[in-house]
Amino acid sequence: MSAPCRVVILGAGPSGAGAAQRLAKTGRAAVTVLERANQVGGLAGSFELDGLHVDFGSHRLHPACEPEILADIRALLGDDLLDRPRHGRIHLRGRWIHFPLKPLDLVLRLPPAFALGAAADFARKLRPPGPRDGEAESFASVLLRGLGNTICRDFYFPYARKIWGRAPEELSAIQARRRVKAGSPAKMAMKILSALPGFKPRGFGRFFYPRRGYGQIAQGYYESARDLGAQFLFGASMEAVHVLPQGGCRVDYRLEGEERSLEADHVWSTIPITLLVRSIRPAPPTDVLDATRLIRYRGMILVYLVLAQKRFTEFDAHYFPEAEVPITRMSEPRNYSTAEEPGDRTVLCAELPCSVGDDFWNKSDEALGRMVQEALAKLGIPIRTPVRQVVTRRLPQAYPIYERGYEAHFERIDHWLDGVPNVLTLGRQGLFAHDNTHHTLAMAYAAVSCIDERGRFDRNRWAAHRKAFEAHVVED
Repeated sequence: MSAPCRVVILGAGPSGAGAAQRLAKTGRAAVTVLERANQVGGLAGSFELDGLHVDFGSHRLHPACEPEILADIRALLGDDLLDRPRHGRIHLRGRWIHFPLKPLDLVLRLPPAFALGAAADFARKLRPPGPRDGEAESFASVLLRGLGNTICRDFYFPYARKIWGRAPEELSAIQARRRVKAGSPAKMAMKILSALPGFKPRGFGRFFYPRRGYGQIAQGYYESARDLGAQFLFGASMEAVHVLPQGGCRVDYRLEGEERSLEADHVWSTIPITLLVRSIRPAPPTDVLDATRLIRYRGMILVYLVLAQKRFTEFDAHYFPEAEVPITRMSEPRNYSTAEEPGDRTVLCAELPCSVGDDFWNKSDEALGRMVQEALAKLGIPIRTPVRQVVTRRLPQAYPIYERGYEAHFERIDHWLDGVPNVLTLGRQGLFAHDNTHHTLAMAYAAVSCIDERGRFDRNRWAAHRKAFEAHVVED
């Protein structure tokens, strides 16, 4: 029995691979996935470096993952899905603080001036006031009102400047609500209390991680989808999406130097929403195209140092909010996966937010490697063994930037796309969203649930799911 419709999916990250697997498993569509890279996973992918599995930055599967999705991932990965304790630390005013926060560590390790300032701020904000009359809300105003000056000045504000390249006052209030889970004294206190026996919620301080790197999640969905009949075309660069007057779409793409086309009843895109809109034919109105130039993504360089030692530290991740340290986070992948072999080397992955074409972006790999080594030495954790090699990955669209006023531009794009028949945008890049992998997989599952047995897509049901997506808050 043939599938009732044909779906072309753009991008094989978690949402694209997950949607393909669900469509194939339910038999609701014949699926073809176009992926520009030569592997699945996107920003949540992995690759092998000098015999070790490494990720595109620091990734974890959080226990907040929906039970149905977690059960599916367990079925796909089996014993390779590890249950791991979180063991990171934050460098703050010259001291290291365990992350997730531990009450005893806060008492013994917090810099005294920071602790006193935060306590005084919290005492004044046990009942945080609402916004002042006429005050234009921003990332800065929401967090100052909720957490006070000390935590904002020493942690959130310098971190925000590094990650998004904007002053906190220039960022939308939505950035604070979607990215900062403990944004008030009460929420912060509950987060700290959660570390105590008897108060710990299920899964607190733990995460799931695949034995062969985080990309194994997307790889699992891909292999299952492929075995169920979905087709994946790697190295395929999408050129245009034509909305056909007789219904359905035609996708033009380039593969192995040749121009090719696919016809489909539905096109589901997980690529950046700005790229999708610019590729649609007939072309969007001028104001919609203008809006795609007014919402922006922040780039990132991942600097990998291969060290001639088995382990650099015991910690899985280090966080650096200080403005004078250019990197924001450094992870050691072997501490996520508990890999024991090879026993004579490890890899550090330093994350350097930047803008495409800026001074950082144009530095050589060798210069970036030296910069990371100098930063670690200043932080008191110098590299003392030979660096076997330095490898970088440059990500042009790592984070959406929620600048104040971006909402109007995004809504203009989103509203227009909602009226384009048979084209759907989803996923982190597709919805310009700060989301975790389990959120993007939830989008994929929701999209599949909107296709009925006759291949028709229920837009009203999708709109209800979109409302639920707006409540997602990024898990730290």
